[in-house]
Amino acid sequence: MWTLRLVAVGIVLAALNLRPAITSLGPLLEEARVGLHMSGTAAGLLTSVPALCFAVLGIAAPRLSRRFGPAAVVCAGMAAVAAGLAARSLAGGEAGFLAASALALMGIAVSNVLMPVIVKRYFPDRVGSMTGLYSMALALGTSAAAAATVPMTSALGGGWRTGLAVWALPAALAVLPWLVLVLVRNRSASAVGGAAATAESAPAPRITRSPTAWALGGFFGLQATGAYITMGWMPQIFRDAGVPASTAGVLLAVTMAMGVPLAFVIPRVAGRLRHQGPIVVLLGLCGLAGYLGLLLAPAAGAWAWALLLGVSNCAFPLALTMIGMRSRTGAGVVRLSAFAQSAGYLISVPGPLLVGMLYQHSGGWTLPLSLMAALLVPQMAMGVLAGRDRTIEDERGMRD
Repeated sequence: MWTLRLVAVGIVLAALNLRPAITSLGPLLEEARVGLHMSGTAAGLLTSVPALCFAVLGIAAPRLSRRFGPAAVVCAGMAAVAAGLAARSLAGGEAGFLAASALALMGIAVSNVLMPVIVKRYFPDRVGSMTGLYSMALALGTSAAAAATVPMTSALGGGWRTGLAVWALPAALAVLPWLVLVLVRNRSASAVGGAAATAESAPAPRITRSPTAWALGGFFGLQATGAYITMGWMPQIFRDAGVPASTAGVLLAVTMAMGVPLAFVIPRVAGRLRHQGPIVVLLGLCGLAGYLGLLLAPAAGAWAWALLLGVSNCAFPLALTMIGMRSRTGAGVVRLSAFAQSAGYLISVPGPLLVGMLYQHSGGWTLPLSLMAALLVPQMAMGVLAGRDRTIEDERGMRD
């Protein structure tokens, strides 16, 4: 059916644009800080804005989806991404830059929450493979922005503003398939949309009474903390160790690119396991090794640490997969996705800001890296709890 093919194209294009707003900034963060006269603490706040937007807007995503339909919300989200990325390249100060970034991140936030819902609705028998495809595209967009921003900026002969503005173009392209889905109302699309609306309006469990939901929210939040610290600060860690800016961007790209093959493989493997805990622990141990390497020999072993942290960051597609597996119903997935991502991103807000403050006041990376490594311990604990073979509908507190 052509509608499903169009949805698949829309999912891939949307996923490609869910991280460039963040990873395109990392390699140019130093230039942007100087150009906008930002302090280290303000830059840390900037790296915390994504998580804050995702937490706040994630709560609203299910209601917006019920009111306008998921395709319309994602379409508006992609338009907001394109507008925000274009606007922030023109900002004259910190406030304007933060506001424009927030607009783009709001669009990303609602799309983040609705992607697992759309996959569950349109591809109920292929949740693992479609989540893998979506996660792979997300990782590809993430790594491409990290690797290409500095070379593209140089090739275009512009400053950091030009390098950031370029990423508004693919975001604008991502609007098109969702716009077609919204405008074209054939019988098949109406049937699928009606089923989705019915499922979303069905009685849903009290998500806050589910221990699994809380564990999944904690796991999501802690992995998001590590991911956004990495995306926001990893290039700076390497630059402070004497690595050139262009190479630091490529190293971040390598970290993000690890998610391209692994984001496709991990959800498929996780879907075949009764308990996803072993995968959680393996990813956490890779992260601990990567942070230890950054602490002891950041430049000498740069490529190895980038690879290890790339493996560790694949906790994100694993979390998305577990969201789809921990509920039996469409209504449950909507609620669980919104709760886990909103609570998770709220948990992750202080992390990048705290790293920026520690970096500024300690003058080095020993304390920030120690914090990042320490957070992997509760991340693994929460992930093991969330990975148990159960659904939220089966838990006692949800049935009372």
